Amino acid sequence: MSVEPLSLDDPSLYLNRELSLLQFQRRVLEEAQDPRLPLLERIKFLAIVSSNLNEFFMVRVAGLLDQVAAGVWEGSGEMPPSEQLKSIRPEVDELMAQSRECLQDEIEPGLAERDIRVVSYGDLTPEQKASADAYFAESVFPTLTPLAFDPGRPFPHISNLSLNLAVVIRRHDGAERFARVKVPSNMPQLVRIGPKPYGRSANGELVFVWLEQIIAANLRLLFPGLQIIETHPFHVTRDAEMAIQKIEADDLLETVAEGVKRRRFGSVVRLCVSSDMPEHILRVLKRNLEITEQDVYRLNGPLALNRLMELIKIDRPDLKDTAIVPRIPPGLKAFGKDENIFSAVDRQDILLHHPYDSFEPVVDFLQQAARDPDVLAIKMTLYRVGRDSPVVKALLEAQENHKQVAVLVELKARFDEEPNMEWARQLEDEGVHVVYGLVGLKIHSKIAMVVRQEGSRIRRYVHLSTGNYNAVTASLYTDIGFLTADEEIGEDATRLFNYLTGYAEEHHYQKLLVAPVSLRERLEALIEREIEHQHQGRQGRLILKTNGLVDRRMIKLLYRASQAGVKCDLLVRGICCLRPGIPGVSDNIRVISVVGRFLEHSRIYYFHNAGDEEVYLGSADLMPRNLNFRVETVFPVRSQAILRYLRDDVLETYLADNMRARIMQSHGGYARAIPLEGEKVVDSQATLIERAGKSEVRRPKLLSRPISKGWL
Repeated sequence: MSVEPLSLDDPSLYLNRELSLLQFQRRVLEEAQDPRLPLLERIKFLAIVSSNLNEFFMVRVAGLLDQVAAGVWEGSGEMPPSEQLKSIRPEVDELMAQSRECLQDEIEPGLAERDIRVVSYGDLTPEQKASADAYFAESVFPTLTPLAFDPGRPFPHISNLSLNLAVVIRRHDGAERFARVKVPSNMPQLVRIGPKPYGRSANGELVFVWLEQIIAANLRLLFPGLQIIETHPFHVTRDAEMAIQKIEADDLLETVAEGVKRRRFGSVVRLCVSSDMPEHILRVLKRNLEITEQDVYRLNGPLALNRLMELIKIDRPDLKDTAIVPRIPPGLKAFGKDENIFSAVDRQDILLHHPYDSFEPVVDFLQQAARDPDVLAIKMTLYRVGRDSPVVKALLEAQENHKQVAVLVELKARFDEEPNMEWARQLEDEGVHVVYGLVGLKIHSKIAMVVRQEGSRIRRYVHLSTGNYNAVTASLYTDIGFLTADEEIGEDATRLFNYLTGYAEEHHYQKLLVAPVSLRERLEALIEREIEHQHQGRQGRLILKTNGLVDRRMIKLLYRASQAGVKCDLLVRGICCLRPGIPGVSDNIRVISVVGRFLEHSRIYYFHNAGDEEVYLGSADLMPRNLNFRVETVFPVRSQAILRYLRDDVLETYLADNMRARIMQSHGGYARAIPLEGEKVVDSQATLIERAGKSEVRRPKLLSRPISKGWL
């Protein structure tokens, strides 16, 4: 009996994005649970899971709660918000419980065997307790402010992501009162205990105690003359999604600044408490934080594991991944005495594969532009640059040297608004032309253009990237940068900046694919072309590497490609709402997620095109927000040498990974790729590190030298 084929509009073909995002957190947790990894690297992954869950509640859960409260349901045929919240709860419960089990049952004992102990205050020796108490009295006590709650004093505001102690005290008249003590977030959360604070114990061990336990043990100093009945920690997560009005704001900078302030006061979306917190204290918290039991999470162990990241600072190379030395790519390593970076880029397009390739050439590109007397202008987008940014310093130097500098700072980069506002103000104060973004659109493009006078003509040098202009994350994320003097890309970049900084409504680009103008249409056409090649017997083939695949139109098109027989390999790091392996729908689609030492962040789109291969790189994921509501830039690779590197050294290595790869199942879960008997073991990131190390001879850094007239 034949089975009626599924309609591609059938909701069962599309996985829920929130549950898929939690599946990604599970894969990150698996890294922490992997005994093959160095212990401090496992600690790092535990901290990342905790931090990711914080953001998940602040943004995703908060959004669902808002929909429930408003009685709205975004999306037809999808799981209602109330059902999503019910489905999320057990997944989060399990993630948080397993994180603490991993810490307490595996990692802490392993660290103890290597002379690093995280202990409870009660397990300290008398001498160690004296050291901890002295640290409290000298450094912690002056910063604390106990806040009472009684008929004359309202319940204190509990700020977002704050760790607190709920304290019950008894007065002389026998009356019991509630007080709150906030654990300072700007102090070490794991206090090193020794002969003196931050020292080693007598036997050479490093001993750490959580700060909140030291505070709890010394509360008598905060409440002299009162009896401490009990104390219990609690941790609050609030709605931190910042809605920017789509109407024209009088001052976007001021609007975003106000939104950042309001973030601290958003409604509570999660309350984490210790498993032994008594019900009478919990009732006080629930009533005054205006939450229900559904918002409460009881935990065994520390409440905020993101604070474990402090342990990464320990100087124990034997417990960490081996440090890598990023290479200078071959196109930049052979400078002649009269050459500069512009000469190298003029000679050939240059690919930078971070972190295997150094980020220094990007900084050098901007620094040399700032100092080169023939450079007329620098234009650039900034999304997440971090603090103490060498990129921004180069732009400020360019302004001092009287270059025309125009910078688009995206103020709406979630959770990076404050540093971006600081940079925007500093750049403006120095006279840089600063644009804050477009109303209703987030600027996610990664592009910088240098305009240079070369004899009687103007040349444009462009840097495009899949990642941010952030020197720190460039060593932690896998991203691809691209330096080119291609004239058509330069013309496209000029059009793009005119669109971003002025009123130009540009709809035509020669080589760049720009969202929301042409990106979706062009990507869909490229996939349609593979379908047509397959119909004509020319073996359609797609390899798409992206951080997230959510967009239904794209998923439906990929289903159509699979039905036509096109072989589709999808390297999707995080959220994937497509279901692979469904007979008659997606049986030609394989979805692989690689989670490893570096955060996979590069976007690579490969189209076989009947042998005339094309590869595109860029800032956009296959999500509605990227295709419809952000300014994104995706660019082609024309160099055959670079194309072969991306195809053979990068994409094929990821597809062969049988150590860090997980294969997505049709039900939405993932199974680890396991080497078959006799099969070569492939860890994609380790392989790329090894290849980068073998591909070039180390040399002194030459790219930061100042440019003089004699070199031009």
